[in-house]
Amino acid sequence: MLKFSLCGLATAALVTFASAAFAGECPADRVKTGAIASGETKPVGVTDTVLASIDLATQSINAPGRYFRMRELVIQPGGIVPWHSHDDRPAIIFIVSGEILEFNSNCEVPIVHTAGDVAPEMIGTQHWWKNNTNKPVTLISADILHDEGDAHTM
Repeated sequence: MLKFSLCGLATAALVTFASAAFAGECPADRVKTGAIASGETKPVGVTDTVLASIDLATQSINAPGRYFRMRELVIQPGGIVPWHSHDDRPAIIFIVSGEILEFNSNCEVPIVHTAGDVAPEMIGTQHWWKNNTNKPVTLISADILHDEGDAHTM
């Protein structure tokens, strides 16, 4: 009897953790290519600090003109990360603290991201973000930048 209870508990834990992996995604019934075509175009209340970068041309993968970087973005209440594309710049965003909305070109509704969520940004991702709360939101962004001269591409 105890064996089945532990097995049931383990299964429940796996289901709980598996569903958490899907947090911060567009609901399946709201995914639509070209759902929105643009959004806010200017940053508002965002501090964007490059924490580190690596020139990938100097690494064994030899990716000339590409830089791998990690940034911390702090978005103040009412702050906006403006509309941008990831067609040339894959990224992974980790939401460190707070709650923020993503307005994605392929989703009919805003996507809610909360602390602990991870948001992959790949080819085809065009979006903007807004902090509608009364507290700052902190994100860590790791991306492959095409041109180091464009260091603050959102």
